Amino acid sequence: MSALPLIAHDRPDAVIAWRHGQPICAQQFLLDVAALAQRLPASMHVLNFCADRYRFAVGLGAALVRGKCSILPSAHAPEVIRQLRAFAPDVFCLSDDPQCPIALPQLLYTDASAATASAPADFQVPLIAATQRAGYLFTSGSSGAPVPHAKTWGKLVRCVHAEVSRLPVADLAGCAILGTVPAQHMYGFESTVMLPLQCGAALCAERPFFPADIAAALQAVPGPRVLVSTPLHLRALLAAAQALPPLELIVSATAMLPAGLAREVESRYHAPLLEIYGSTETGEMASRRTAREEQWQLFPDVQLSTDAQHCWAHGGHIEQRTALVDVLEPSGAGRFLLHGRTADLVNIAGKRSSLAHLNHQLQSIAGVQDGAYFVRDDAQASLAGVTRLGALVVAPKLDAASILQALRQRIDPAFLPRPLLLVEQLPRNATGKLPQHTLRALTALAAEQQPHLFA
Repeated sequence: MSALPLIAHDRPDAVIAWRHGQPICAQQFLLDVAALAQRLPASMHVLNFCADRYRFAVGLGAALVRGKCSILPSAHAPEVIRQLRAFAPDVFCLSDDPQCPIALPQLLYTDASAATASAPADFQVPLIAATQRAGYLFTSGSSGAPVPHAKTWGKLVRCVHAEVSRLPVADLAGCAILGTVPAQHMYGFESTVMLPLQCGAALCAERPFFPADIAAALQAVPGPRVLVSTPLHLRALLAAAQALPPLELIVSATAMLPAGLAREVESRYHAPLLEIYGSTETGEMASRRTAREEQWQLFPDVQLSTDAQHCWAHGGHIEQRTALVDVLEPSGAGRFLLHGRTADLVNIAGKRSSLAHLNHQLQSIAGVQDGAYFVRDDAQASLAGVTRLGALVVAPKLDAASILQALRQRIDPAFLPRPLLLVEQLPRNATGKLPQHTLRALTALAAEQQPHLFA
């Protein structure tokens, strides 16, 4: 495995992408890669900020061909960019937005001219050394500065092949893969860019967010279709009673998927739903058919080991032995149960649970569209000197009392949220996650406006 092809498409006319409902062939992709590669500056590190997924893929390919390393942070706030410049002082930003706000040297993506696009060329897929450092992906930085994790081309390709082996689809070649998550996120990068490039499928350039836009984007491409999404978007599709064209497969990640929601999605859209488990540190490493099973199955050759403090992942496509931030309970035969993040564990009156488990129970209540527990850090909680929990809930047709009553049937009373705040929506980001700083800001505002609820 000294060198691996940039793409798996073996014919120049094979469709490698759909953009605005129009097909783009593999030959055109390679021409676009070559044209952009010639324009890249001498710098080694490139921050690929292209919002259009096809342009992002071209940028990735151009960087690989030139031996450059893509920088993929989970956020682009000014402080994050400052930290990136300290990490890679030569980094420049590749963007398809003329008004790009990133405070870095800029290279604007421009579509190849018609002359370049139609230029004759042999169909020769570039080979990339398996050991070449393809990119750095960064953790969210929720517990400090974002931490970079190097990814080699060979390990990225091996991870994708492991994912393909778990998908309940006979052959992905020719499928159109639409993602509702950004290409810069680890899950989006692997499942909406690397996956189609490495299995002969076609990526969709668009990243729709709202249910009607997701349906329109799927309708604009021929079948078979694969939807790569999140629990947030899937819940929104169900709540809107949004019809979708036939799907071959649905994939979900970024947050634990309630089994009830998974069953409802499969029933509504008549397609298998596969949930992926992974992290920035490890990449995707396990999957499960959530509607049918509770346990996760590790990807081929990936192994778990435990000690007194951590669960470790190693083997397969994982670059190095890695301590996981989640609490995993191995059960043999490459399977495990997921109990939530180590940092999410809470102990109240000698009883233990995790925020992930509590969120799962809250979101499983009929009528709850979204919800999240939080550990209170307000003045009243500090005075009490014990852990206190609250919750934010989106449930337009329910009141707090009925939600609390349903929770009593599911969890120990020690973990009932006090207060339970009804809100119109939760400030989730593009991947469906709820950043801690936005959650804290929302609860601080609620405590200021309704202090009696926090007594």
